Amino acid sequence: MGDLYIGLISGTSMDGIDAALVEFDDASLNILQTRAHDYPDALSERLSAAIQEPETCTIDDVGSLDRAIGECFRDAANALLTDAGFDASAIAAIGSHGQTLRHQPQAAEPFSLQIGDPNVIATGTGITTVADFRRTDMALGGEGAPLVPAFHEWLFGAARPLRAVLNIGGIANITVMPGGSGATTGFDTGPGNTLLDAWTRKHRATSFDADGKWAASGTVNEKLLTRLLADPYFSATPPKSTGFEYFNLAWLGRACPDDLDPADVQATLCALTATSIADAIHAAAPTVGELLVCGGGVHNSELMRQLGSQLADVPVASTATAGLDPDWVEAAAFAWLAMRRLQGRTGNLPSVTGASRPAVLGAIYLAA
Repeated sequence: MGDLYIGLISGTSMDGIDAALVEFDDASLNILQTRAHDYPDALSERLSAAIQEPETCTIDDVGSLDRAIGECFRDAANALLTDAGFDASAIAAIGSHGQTLRHQPQAAEPFSLQIGDPNVIATGTGITTVADFRRTDMALGGEGAPLVPAFHEWLFGAARPLRAVLNIGGIANITVMPGGSGATTGFDTGPGNTLLDAWTRKHRATSFDADGKWAASGTVNEKLLTRLLADPYFSATPPKSTGFEYFNLAWLGRACPDDLDPADVQATLCALTATSIADAIHAAAPTVGELLVCGGGVHNSELMRQLGSQLADVPVASTATAGLDPDWVEAAAFAWLAMRRLQGRTGNLPSVTGASRPAVLGAIYLAA
């Protein structure tokens, strides 16, 4: 058996933790167990308020949330081990991305803040924990995101022809792998599910638009879509990364008339995600031979239909066709980054983040 690691991450949906137990060898992996571990409703509401109203989030709020999220990550790891029937002693390390509270790479003093106290995770599981993956890259002048392209390159980069990986989480990002001596590139394309989910929560008694059915019931408002796509982020030159600090309902409200039918707005937001992704791929990988898709967006049939239509000449498939379930790519990536940290090997790609050099990422917290 190869080395065993756990990867933990919570994305912009802020509803819980993706946990994966991963076995690695030199060039491949095997996911042994996965778990979707929900946040308690009260904690999810506190977290959502802190993120959506940062001006009212106090230092005490951040400290309390850091502890509470750390306890949830600890519980997710322990429950994953129970599900898998493994003892903590079998695990080399946990890689914990944490929960992003704020990502501001373009600020006068750039920073990215992930919470979920790794001391709580390490002591509560008995497993060495690696966390704080983004800030070394930022200290070297990088965006600190996206970090998954290095993992994509390791796992998927040997294929021919030119291959790209698209992750559609709250924010969408692409990885372009030319193979050979060419440098892998990648960046955040803009909103993935974040606006779709936020608009759904505002207008319907559910947290997401299942299968994109609500979006499919509406009509795209071309004037609104044009206004949204005119945002300078979409035409900015990489490296670039973004988050819900930028793409949120306040951003939408500045362009969206109040009298539009909510279903038509949802249809337009779906078109925004598909079009901004397709535009980014056409610009960054005009000769791409295959696009592998992962993340929650892969389950949105309407979004995938629109994406396929706009990339009609490109074979589009789930990462499952390349051996990795699309729901667990990011959790596996942070397990891999933990392994890289323990091996003393680099985890960032300067061609993606803009950092001045490759670096070993993450801080190690021993399970003393």
